[in-house]
Amino acid sequence: MTRILQRDIDIGLLRAFIAVAETGSMTTAANIVSLTQSAVSQRIKRLEGVLNLKLFERTVEAMGLTSDGERLLSRAYKLVANNDQLVTDMWGADFNGEVKLGVPHDVVASMMPPTLRLFKRAYPHVLVTLVSDTSQVLHEKMCDKKIDLVLMTETVRGNQEQFLLTDRLVWVGAKGGEAYIERPLSVALGAENCAFRSSAVDALNKAEIHWRSICQEGSLEPVFATLKADLAVAPFLSRTVPADLDIHKNTELPALPEFHINLRTQPDNPSPIALELAKLIQDDFAKRYRGT
Repeated sequence: MTRILQRDIDIGLLRAFIAVAETGSMTTAANIVSLTQSAVSQRIKRLEGVLNLKLFERTVEAMGLTSDGERLLSRAYKLVANNDQLVTDMWGADFNGEVKLGVPHDVVASMMPPTLRLFKRAYPHVLVTLVSDTSQVLHEKMCDKKIDLVLMTETVRGNQEQFLLTDRLVWVGAKGGEAYIERPLSVALGAENCAFRSSAVDALNKAEIHWRSICQEGSLEPVFATLKADLAVAPFLSRTVPADLDIHKNTELPALPEFHINLRTQPDNPSPIALELAKLIQDDFAKRYRGT
């Protein structure tokens, strides 16, 4: 009888494998698991080495599963789920209920999924309801006690308990686009109460650039469509720029200021579960963004 060598599989390798299998892209998978593309590639190679199997067919367009990769996928889901359930069961209090979290439009999709995934694993019985709007509107909702805590993009850095990260505004447009060259410059400034609007307007006026505002929408979908069509440029935090758009560097467009993302909670008796979510957000953002 042949004896099979027992090998332990790192759950982190399986998480990277699942992310690549689901997205077909090393780059997109890297964003999901909060690693570099190189680190994800190394994890896939390590997993293939442990199993002595080829798991992906690599093409220019995408990463496709081999038959062995397809066979592993369902087992990988089960192993990761069992791992997460074990961690959840061993963590402290098992909270129940709902917490409402406000996040600006540009931050919610680009930064929050890894944090929310961690929270779900830790507190599977808590419902997190996301409310997305401008920072000003979200702050008003929190003051009215309609939401429990809110991430805000602000010009002033919050205190130690509030501050999450600092990022610079940049000009963004279509890949290979020429909208940034045209005059008057078409600018998608978003809603009237957008936190970045006044900074962009002040910078353009000081640079004496002839400009006009288009696509004044609160939602980001029309703004993205306008940018991809090369109809305008727009100010975004550098960390929130989608992969299918370009940052316009070394152009005649004026430099834009830094903004801070701060976390604010209800000042009067925030719920215990809201405080737990706030702590997890602080810890996760510090791990992913501080010093980078």
